[in-house]
Amino acid sequence: MSPRSDHLVRTESPRSADGVAVPGPSGSAADDRLAFWARQAGRLHWDTGWSEVLDWSDAPFARWFGGGRLNVAYNCVDRHVESGHGDQVAFHFEGEPGDTRTITYAELQREVCRTANALLALGLETGDRVAIQLPMIPEAVFAMLACARLGLPHSVVFGGFSPAALRSRVEDAEARLLITSDGQYRRGRAEPMKANTDEATAATPCVEHVLVVRRTGMEVPWTDGRDLWWHELVGNQSDRHTPESFDAEHPLFVLYTSGTTGRPKGILHTSGGYLTQAAYTHNTVFDLDPDSDVYWCTADIGWITGHSYIVYGPLANRTTSVLYEGTPNTPHEGRHFEIVERYGVSVYYTAPTLVRTFMKWGEDVPARHDLSSIRVLGSVGEPINPEAWRWYREHIGGGRAPVVDTWWQTETGAVMIAPLPDVPAAKPGSARTPLPGISAKVVDHEGREVAKGESGYLVIDQPWPSMLRGVWGDDERFRETYWSRFPTQGYYFAGDGARYDEDGDIWLLGRVDDVMNVSGHRISTAEVESALVSHQAVAEAAVVGASDATTGQAIVAFVILRGAAADAAADGADVVPALREHVGQEIGPIAKPRQIMIVPELPKTRSGKIMRRLLRDVAENREVGDVTTLADASVMERINAGLGGGSPQTG
Repeated sequence: MSPRSDHLVRTESPRSADGVAVPGPSGSAADDRLAFWARQAGRLHWDTGWSEVLDWSDAPFARWFGGGRLNVAYNCVDRHVESGHGDQVAFHFEGEPGDTRTITYAELQREVCRTANALLALGLETGDRVAIQLPMIPEAVFAMLACARLGLPHSVVFGGFSPAALRSRVEDAEARLLITSDGQYRRGRAEPMKANTDEATAATPCVEHVLVVRRTGMEVPWTDGRDLWWHELVGNQSDRHTPESFDAEHPLFVLYTSGTTGRPKGILHTSGGYLTQAAYTHNTVFDLDPDSDVYWCTADIGWITGHSYIVYGPLANRTTSVLYEGTPNTPHEGRHFEIVERYGVSVYYTAPTLVRTFMKWGEDVPARHDLSSIRVLGSVGEPINPEAWRWYREHIGGGRAPVVDTWWQTETGAVMIAPLPDVPAAKPGSARTPLPGISAKVVDHEGREVAKGESGYLVIDQPWPSMLRGVWGDDERFRETYWSRFPTQGYYFAGDGARYDEDGDIWLLGRVDDVMNVSGHRISTAEVESALVSHQAVAEAAVVGASDATTGQAIVAFVILRGAAADAAADGADVVPALREHVGQEIGPIAKPRQIMIVPELPKTRSGKIMRRLLRDVAENREVGDVTTLADASVMERINAGLGGGSPQTG
């Protein structure tokens, strides 16, 4: 495909023949997939048009929009200011202590330019890596966009990660600069950050400078000549900077997958294809109107969801977003709903874990707030069980807002499977079908597509623009991890189990290692968890498989009870038999858990992800692994003590 001038302009967003909202000129994604993606890329500004949409000759290493050149930060900021939208709010920032800041696109442009000039003043050159470990504050966005503006691949590290985890990521990327803060607010307290980064960088000679944002005002250790205050360096820079364009395949960021053991695995994403799909999916999945919507993704910038759906996708679409620093129950359990009401949030995108936490707190909490502005709800991070889906729609969405359950990964870069908001007959718990332009299948162990009603492995059988371009510094690991399971077919193996229902829609079953084999029956942990949570006594559940001499694997469940049921259990009532019978009725006798442990909390990271590998350690009577990323490490001690002591609430 040769360059055309219309690649360089943003086009209107008509409806396709099948009613699906498709940005760009009309046409079916199924008829010509590459032409479809060319139309999506045409929504961006390209300084140089591409000569080829996709080069797959060196599979599995893709090249999208070959020959095209663009600047990601210009697409996210400058072009909106130049088109007359400088006064539009880019972010409503809400700090955990209650401080607020309104950042327009014009102000965002000035801050990004100042930050970019500061990085240049430190001697950074195109291609140098920058590590960023910051709380959810505006400077995190400024830093990411400044790196993108200068062609400096960034490696954002979640603020709750330990010094050891930060060090391994800094070393692997060989970052020349680390950007951090003096501290961060968590649950009403100011906790240190700079001290932890000092520990991480004590033996990392690649780091030449540490740029420190003053957030909490706490005292911090300081190394003269290396450490620099953000407000002193960035604050004194010019707010003008002319961006240059970079090749579409220029590295944009490296993001390390959570739960990495041993040497970290850095997922590499590049510029043109990533931004194309992040912008397209954000616009399409949420039916976004940049002139009227207020959008809030509650993820952390340290995860891929924060990259794609807090920073790059929303800003490319000229979105007004909410950026919240803190935890959902500080200073009270209605904090999220208070924020929704204050800013008139219309699109709310969060994780099933948080939805189930809201369920545990009770429907009266959201009921105290006006949530009528919400028109679309999103779910991300893991399959959402039907009970949580229904509660989410009823009590957060007022019984009218559609729930879009999105499936994707760090490796995919952007949403791959999701129902669209205007598609009727929603199926609670199903991600439904691949988005237009995406091709995915459920296959058996030999790579053959399974029939309707059957389960198998989820694969992606055609390349997509935002796909990972490799594992940083390890091409063989990239091939082995993602492409070796089905080498003949050339499928990308997502690592997730899935099934088709009788309509051919996709239901995610969780990671393949979260599919248990009980007496030859493959049972998904997600199915059992969903069955448990559908019981009126259960607020949240996590299920793992444990070795069993008779059945091969047995099901072990960890359950948090709702208020009244928890009170009854505390008075000696045994709810476990009822829960086991309920699972048997919902799924079948083979799915009854061997053991159910009633627990006050589940082991979760600071971002809310349940650490099932730690529960597997407990169920297998192994020494519990690293708990440094947990929000509350003592949870594992209580769970382990309960199991070892033969708690009466097991069975």
